[in-house]
Amino acid sequence: MKSIGFVVSFVLLNLASWAQMQTPHSIPLESIQSTSPETLNKFVPVLPQVKQHFWKLDPSTGYAVHSVGGGVFVISDNGWQSAWLVTDDGVIVFDAPASFGKSIPSEIAKVTNKPIKILVYSHIHKDHIGGSSVFKNVPGLKIVATEPVANFLKEQNDPDRLIPNVTFGAERTLTLGGKTVQLTRHFYHSNTGDLFIYVPSAKFMMAIDCVTPGYAPFQGFDITENFGEYLKVFDQLLAYDFDTFVGGHLTDIGSRQDVEITKEFTYDVYDTVKRIHNNLDQPSVVAQAANYSGPENEFLLFKVVLDRVAYDSVAELQPRWINRLAGVDVWLESHVRTAILYVRWDDKVGSDQTAKQERGSKTLAHP
Repeated sequence: MKSIGFVVSFVLLNLASWAQMQTPHSIPLESIQSTSPETLNKFVPVLPQVKQHFWKLDPSTGYAVHSVGGGVFVISDNGWQSAWLVTDDGVIVFDAPASFGKSIPSEIAKVTNKPIKILVYSHIHKDHIGGSSVFKNVPGLKIVATEPVANFLKEQNDPDRLIPNVTFGAERTLTLGGKTVQLTRHFYHSNTGDLFIYVPSAKFMMAIDCVTPGYAPFQGFDITENFGEYLKVFDQLLAYDFDTFVGGHLTDIGSRQDVEITKEFTYDVYDTVKRIHNNLDQPSVVAQAANYSGPENEFLLFKVVLDRVAYDSVAELQPRWINRLAGVDVWLESHVRTAILYVRWDDKVGSDQTAKQERGSKTLAHP
């Protein structure tokens, strides 16, 4: 592993070369990673313990359907996931991904002759509900979503995402055929909110884009719009009594253990970033960089500080997690940078989950 001294020297030498550039429109590209074959081959393959749980897909359809008990069925193409609940009076569908949503009605018909009565949207993103147009001719269908989701979809006027006709605020309980589904709104991911979809009788929990069993989260902690709320989501989930967890993506469904390990990973990133950021002698780093670039380009000097925090955090975190979760090296820098934004601009100074970690207070006067 490269030493910190080498890294600082590398950064400063690059700053010197950038300062010497004569063309005003030249853009330094050293920090943008190429997608050449050589670069791709540097990433760790999907871990064996994750690959062994890949769903076996029907080659004729490209997806598979599993019964998880209690009348709940999960459908996945090893990229996206959704589910439905069969009751005595009809079927409740949870999301309709763009990838295989058009096939959901025919797959439901293979396991029950009950009509589809309700479609629930977990959130606004089209990869999870962009296949809903297949339901447009279902008579009397109730499309359920929160009010902000419905308002957003009305504004978008996207024919692939049907407009909800039943809306609610923070909580809603659906009852059909003697079974209930509890819907609660949270704000860990999208800017209009996200649902916990809980079927008590099946001990089934569906919460999209927060936990991907076997994997580190997708880019920037699942492109969260609110990392502070994302930090809360794990305990909120674990307060429910569930055995089966569906996170909406990739190659397997999960359990409580998957929520717990993603919580551990997330807080390790957060705590590590906060410790490194708060203990870094930022004025010294800036002064050294300014010796090469001059003091005028404050954005560049500020970037040097953030890059140093990011590099040191990734260097510490990656060895701890590279063999525990798949995809750690793919997205770890993005997770670190998401945590940096929260730690520097949103977080309470000195607050953390791990009290034993020391927190520094040296910061730049610049934002």
